[in-house]
Amino acid sequence: MTRIVSRFPLPPMSLGTERHLTVHTYGDPDATPKAYLQGGLHAGELAGSLALHHLIRRLDAGEHEITGHVMIVPIANPIGQSQVMRGTMSGRFAESDGSNFNRGFPDISDELADAVRGRLGAGAGTNLALVREMIADILADLAGMAASEIDYLRITLMRLACDADLALDLHCEEEGLVHLYIDTAHWPAAEDLARLLDSRITLLTDPTPAMSFDEALSAPWRRLTETEARANVPPGCLSSTIELRGAADVGDALAEEDADRLYSVLQHYGVVAGGDEVELDSDTPVRAVPVEGMERIVAPTPGIISFRVPLGSEVTVGQPIADLVDPTADDPAEGRIELIASCDGLLYARRAQRFAHTGATVAKVASNRPISGLTTHLTD
Repeated sequence: MTRIVSRFPLPPMSLGTERHLTVHTYGDPDATPKAYLQGGLHAGELAGSLALHHLIRRLDAGEHEITGHVMIVPIANPIGQSQVMRGTMSGRFAESDGSNFNRGFPDISDELADAVRGRLGAGAGTNLALVREMIADILADLAGMAASEIDYLRITLMRLACDADLALDLHCEEEGLVHLYIDTAHWPAAEDLARLLDSRITLLTDPTPAMSFDEALSAPWRRLTETEARANVPPGCLSSTIELRGAADVGDALAEEDADRLYSVLQHYGVVAGGDEVELDSDTPVRAVPVEGMERIVAPTPGIISFRVPLGSEVTVGQPIADLVDPTADDPAEGRIELIASCDGLLYARRAQRFAHTGATVAKVASNRPISGLTTHLTD
């Protein structure tokens, strides 16, 4: 099927400059189901962008019929990609206002609840169409009021994805295993997604004021299940943040594997034909824990990090994960601090730079029990 490439301009913030989003689409725009995939929202996290490059190549090959609608945004943050200081891209935070590019997406839950109040009935399909129409209208109004290029970018990404049945936001850690973030409302129905992507750990989240991209897509639907409990409102959008290992793992070999897995996801969810060809081991348990059970091991002082255990290790309470070394200490024997795990769990991510300033996250452990005080979408 022919691929259509579109470009959506962003409002210029200075004279003589212009940026745009490049969007690749397949299938009838009115067809369902729709899958939306984006990479590079944190502009320096390139694993997803390269995987989408290979996914586009595979879709272009036309192995299977595209029965739904596919929308791919390989570079979701051209603003961050332009932020280069002495040869290094700084694409996680906006230099203009310091905001995290994957925070501050508009939460339209209240507006949506008001817009559909008293208008929903017993028909799931009718309700689904009405809610999506209202979401699109609300976001269109917000786009007209966007105060900055960054706000307009966030709203534009939401407008592209808001009618998707499946929305995947691809990121990567500094060093990490493949893992997912999924709203608890979609669990365990989304176990197949974790299996297909070979996720080592799935972190279950609830909407927070931070409003990451995946939260902003799922939160309005979740609110409707609470405010319109008597109406037949189906889950409108399975949205997930997917961490594709670490920044140093970016390369064609792994990107092709990831593209193959994403292709299988599209088949499994009926967007691309051939779902019966996808092998799915539904008997193997999927490891999923509340995001509150994610422990950040933090540096209490500055120092050089020397890890004691490799990424992917199962660790236990009290086990030293790394040493923090101060080579300026008068006594070398006193210039080392052990960084200890406070829970049993999986060491699934860690810092790539081997120096930590005070308060820096050195490693992340996924525990089966909540960690007090951790209630937000911290890694992304």
